Amino acid sequence: DPLVTISPDGKITDVNEASIKATGIPREQLVGTDFSTYFTEPDKARAGYQQVFEKGLVTDYPLTIRHKDEKKLTDVLYNASVYKDYKGNVLGVFAAARDVTQTKQASQYARSLIEASLDPLVTISPEGKITDVNEATIKVTGVMREKLIGTDFSGYFTEPEKASEGYRQVLKVGLVTDYPLTIRHKEGKLTDVLYNAAVYKDAAGNVLGVFAAARDVTAQRKAEQEVATREKALIRLAELEKFQKLTVGRELKMVELKKEIEELKKRP
Repeated sequence: DPLVTISPDGKITDVNEASIKATGIPREQLVGTDFSTYFTEPDKARAGYQQVFEKGLVTDYPLTIRHKDEKKLTDVLYNASVYKDYKGNVLGVFAAARDVTQTKQASQYARSLIEASLDPLVTISPEGKITDVNEATIKVTGVMREKLIGTDFSGYFTEPEKASEGYRQVLKVGLVTDYPLTIRHKEGKLTDVLYNAAVYKDAAGNVLGVFAAARDVTAQRKAEQEVATREKALIRLAELEKFQKLTVGRELKMVELKKEIEELKKRP
C-alpha cells in the first residue's frame, strides 16, 4: 500500500515504493511537495488532512490518486494519524492508503447487473433493514432509494408479518423460493410478486444479509382469475342447459299425459 509521512504544513517528508508507483513520480521529486496535489480532489485531501490534526486520526477516508500521465487513477481509502516526539509534540502525519480500485470496480459491476434486471431486487441486513435496491424497486414502491435504505424491509408489503416470516425462513434455511407477497405502492397500487431470496456471506462464511428478487405475477394472477371466472361461467351454463332440457322434457310428458286422459274419457 502507498505510505507517506507529511509535515504539519502539508509537505511530503517521505514515501515508499508503492507511492512512487501510484503517482509515477520518483521519491526525490515527491519529497517536499504538497501532499494534496497528487489527488483528483486536492481540497478534499486537504480537508481530510486537517481532520487528522483536529481528531488525531482519520479512517477509511476515500480519495483517488492521479498518476502523472493522468490516465491511470487509483481509488484508495486513507487511514492516517499524527505522530509525535517523546515530549508529545506533533511532528506530522503518517498516512497509509489501501487500494480499493478492484473492489470499487466489482461493486460497480454488481450494481450494473442489479440495475439490468426489470424485477425488483433488494439486499437486506440480518436485522431486516434494506441496504440497497435497484430502480425497479423504486418504481414498484414509489419511494426513492435514499429513503428506502435503512428502513424495515417488511414495511412495503400488504402483509408485513408474512414478509418478516419469509425473511426468517431465509436466515434459517438459507433460501426461499416463490414466496407470495404483495408490494404496496405509496399511492396504493398493489403488485403481486413471488420472492426468491438467499443469504449471502463473506469469505469466512459469516452471513452478511439477504439478497431478494421479486417476480411480478400481477398479470399472471389476473389471467388466472379471468380463466377461473370463465370456467365458472361455463359450468353454470351447462347446469342451466341441463335444467332447461329436463324442464322441457317434463312439459312434453305432461302434454302427452293430458292427451291420453282425454282419449280415455272418450271411450265408452
